Amino acid sequence: MSYSLDELATFVTVGREGNFTRAAAHLGVSTSAVSQTVRSLEEKLGVRLLTRTTRSVARTEAGERLLRGIAPLLQEIHAHVTAVADMSERPAGTVRINADEYAIKAVLWPRLRPLLTRYPELSIELTTDYGLTDIVAERFDAGVRLGGIIAADMIAAPICPPMRMAVVASPAYLLENGIPRTPEALTGHRCINLRLPTHGGLYAWEFGSGEKEFSVRVEGQLIMNSVFQILDASIAGVGLAQLPLGLVEDALARNELQEVLRDWSDPFEGYHLYYPSRRQQTAAFKVVLDALRYRSR
Repeated sequence: MSYSLDELATFVTVGREGNFTRAAAHLGVSTSAVSQTVRSLEEKLGVRLLTRTTRSVARTEAGERLLRGIAPLLQEIHAHVTAVADMSERPAGTVRINADEYAIKAVLWPRLRPLLTRYPELSIELTTDYGLTDIVAERFDAGVRLGGIIAADMIAAPICPPMRMAVVASPAYLLENGIPRTPEALTGHRCINLRLPTHGGLYAWEFGSGEKEFSVRVEGQLIMNSVFQILDASIAGVGLAQLPLGLVEDALARNELQEVLRDWSDPFEGYHLYYPSRRQQTAAFKVVLDALRYRSR
């Protein structure tokens, strides 16, 4: 049986895209060339991998099995070849990272911005993501998550010190509605909810005091999908909000916001950059990792 890596890679692209035209655009070849390559692979294997209609492409059972088996291996081969090519070169190519918007603005961007000037051949792609995206399947080089929710088959590097969430409201709101003394009292207040963009659910406010950790589902008239929008709304007096302390520190210092429930808001493990343990690191990824790694003093 004679087949090439090019044929396998083309099949994987079509299988993931579910469309010959999009796969051709991704590969930089014609649609007919992609179709002929996949058909040639099917003939060599003696089994149909894709079911074609006038509008879509679906994987057969054999195609699904082949895609699951070879896609990670092809990605690993590509990573190893790229790493070898980069060994004697300046950092070049694209490093793709997904993270939530606060991590991007407060942690990643301030440290990565200087790299763009220092290494002109380096590109960085930052994607806002609140969900637990499979970074391997989505072809990210790394993801950023809070320390406690990282899969065991990943390497995790801390990129910031421990963090703390703060429940805040404007002085005018607290004067009119009173100060909640326990997290359970939040059910009697207007709270600003965060809609998680990638999951669609509402973020449950998390609390901890000593060894006790729990969450509270809050309600209010306003739901937003950005912590920066929520910050503005809380300053405007719409209601209570739970936000990273680093995000609200300036507003607290200006007395635009006041913190409540401080005794219920313990610090927790901060952001970590995580990436597959088996992936060979390129020169570009190494400089990004070094720039982001948190070094406690």
